[in-house]
Amino acid sequence: MKIIINWLLFISMIAVNAMANILPINGYNTGQVSAFYPNAFVPAGFTFSIWGIIYLMLLNYTIAYTYYKLKPAQFEQVNKYLDRINNFYLGTCILNMAWIIAWHYLQIEISFLIMLLFLYSLIQLFLKSLSLSPALNKTQRFLLLSPFLVYLGWISVATIANATALLVAYNWSAFGIGVAYWSAFMILIAAVLGLVFLKKYNSYEYPMVIAWALWGIHSSQGPIYPFVDSVATVGSFYLLIMALILVYKDLKNKIV
Repeated sequence: MKIIINWLLFISMIAVNAMANILPINGYNTGQVSAFYPNAFVPAGFTFSIWGIIYLMLLNYTIAYTYYKLKPAQFEQVNKYLDRINNFYLGTCILNMAWIIAWHYLQIEISFLIMLLFLYSLIQLFLKSLSLSPALNKTQRFLLLSPFLVYLGWISVATIANATALLVAYNWSAFGIGVAYWSAFMILIAAVLGLVFLKKYNSYEYPMVIAWALWGIHSSQGPIYPFVDSVATVGSFYLLIMALILVYKDLKNKIV
């Protein structure tokens, strides 16, 4: 039954996201709605291609979940891990669909509240995984943990972007701070989050996603706001280099 629920929610999530841009829902695609709330934190359109990677990784998770659940005796520790995190994953599938509906129907306040719950669910999923994830081998970690580190990284950025859109909708003046400086401040927050995951949790996936998002902001906002361009570019390259160093050390230790 749990396996069926996982597949149903995963397929439903993909279907709703597809309809959001194919129909599109309420006559707007997701990017058109974003354009209603112009701000200096919005990344370039190509950046959102990361959703394809996220959904592919979630498909791999769902397939792996099915495989391990069909062999409970053989993979006892893995199934303990899955039992701890899977309900939060199912919650993110529901919240993903709910956010799409709220966003496309221009319910900006509701979409932000949903996004906060979305972020909270992914944080809880990650925290619940900490004590049991060391029992996973490299392949299991890639299939069962990496998808959510990538997901969490992107939703962290999306939450900041959603909050910024909400403030734009309310014509908030940001305490008189210039648009470029406010965006740069948000970029610094995202970069610090990337460093926390890199240093504290030895995660290269999360900071790589943040680096990708910051590069998207550089590409989108750089021609308009040179200061934002500088901060986003430096933050992107720094996080990418630090993440690659961590990957190198991990590979080196594996060889040794």
